[in-house]
Amino acid sequence: MVAIAYSVAFVGVEARLVEVQCAVAAGLPGFSIVGLPDKAISEAKERVRAAFGALAIALPNKRLTVNLSPADLPKEGSHFDLPIALAVLAALQIVPAEEVARCVALGELALDGRLVAVTGALPAALAASEEDRALICPRACGPEAAWIEQVPVLASDSLRAIVDHLTDRAPIAPARPGRMIDGPGTACLSEVRGQERAKRALEIAAAGRHHLLMVGPPGAGKSMLAQRLSGLMPPLTAREALETAMIHSLAGTLDHGGIPRHAPFQDPHHTASSPAIVGGGPKAKPGQISLAHNGVLFLDEFPEFPRGVLENLRQPIETGDVVVSRANAHVRYPCRFLLVAAANPCRCGYLADPSRACARAPLCGESYLGKISGPLLDRFDLRLEVPGVGLHDLDLPAGGETSAQVAVRVAAARQIQAQRFADHPGVRVNADASGALLDRIAAPDEAGRALIHKAADRLGLTARGYHRILRTARTIADLEAAERVLTQHLAEAISYRLPFVAGG
Repeated sequence: MVAIAYSVAFVGVEARLVEVQCAVAAGLPGFSIVGLPDKAISEAKERVRAAFGALAIALPNKRLTVNLSPADLPKEGSHFDLPIALAVLAALQIVPAEEVARCVALGELALDGRLVAVTGALPAALAASEEDRALICPRACGPEAAWIEQVPVLASDSLRAIVDHLTDRAPIAPARPGRMIDGPGTACLSEVRGQERAKRALEIAAAGRHHLLMVGPPGAGKSMLAQRLSGLMPPLTAREALETAMIHSLAGTLDHGGIPRHAPFQDPHHTASSPAIVGGGPKAKPGQISLAHNGVLFLDEFPEFPRGVLENLRQPIETGDVVVSRANAHVRYPCRFLLVAAANPCRCGYLADPSRACARAPLCGESYLGKISGPLLDRFDLRLEVPGVGLHDLDLPAGGETSAQVAVRVAAARQIQAQRFADHPGVRVNADASGALLDRIAAPDEAGRALIHKAADRLGLTARGYHRILRTARTIADLEAAERVLTQHLAEAISYRLPFVAGG
């Protein structure tokens, strides 16, 4: 007899259905698993055997063969323990085979039969809904999977409870979705003393998802400003929240099955490797740029990152996704993030401070910021010098606009863009616009065209730089609810492209 259970294999954020077939045949006693399993799956037979022993179920003195189909698709992860166990139970006629075949299962088995939480419950639930099947998973994964409302989610603590449910001895109530996380309390923009130009740049960046580079001496407030950017961004839409949660589900970073409504904020250390930032590793896991999807990626001490890591950002910035290539597969992850980078003007940090004269000026600054290549530097819409803050500014009381006040304008600008791009799939904000669409929404008047042509000659703008100025100007106009891009909008956008360093 051949019994069938179902599970999933993860290829990026996609969960592909896997048929788990179990055959019991006469012959020398044995338990084998075939179908391109990894080491964790190959070891599943020992966990299944021990879990069956805890349930007082003895494997027969026959040949058990488990095949994971399609056999040419690599399978990874301990979440295949539960579907393998269910397929064996169905083949032994301990549970109804037709009930097992109606479900997609995932979960790791402990030796005593407990179900251990695994990653990827949310993409698995989505795959189950597409196949019109229920989902069986560990109890800890239930609140996460239950966000896919079309799927009955049966979450349990043990294999015994799953067997009792399938045999109608003790039905399991469907799991309920976790809570919607509104987000951690963010520090307020009004706490930043001075730096009005930098605050304005943050507002523009948040409104149109424009990449921002800040250069200034130590203690100028670059990190403080970046950490307040997520408080300016509007809550994620239902679609964005689901996209982001799918990636964090694979990474195992969802908090008790809750789905966050706030934009994610990732700030990796400059010692992070390329797989950690871009994605990859032995199992091609999502990197920091994908975990920052629909949110902010903050890279402090930008020139301190390895040159190879920085150059790997160039293609994802343009396309909004990253492909992790392996010999047997190409895994794609979305990564539409807002990049905020902060750097000192030189290695010592005091290149422009006359009271602390840099002994190696100007070579110190040229060699340090020269680590940022010209093509990468060209991808920043906003390039900003952040001056140091004097002690008299720090003594002033907190003032200026709060994050909530700025967030209202940002939300209004985002709403304008949502309506503008409603008929353009793949374009959500001004930073995504290109080609004829960008020419139509950001076409300058005659005075504006003359201004930008003059700026192009003086600054040596590339075609990419020209288009990024148009996108930024369109966002500035949206913040003022202006229908057309005017000369003053272009002038402000150009002011954020003034060169402060020649890229290496």
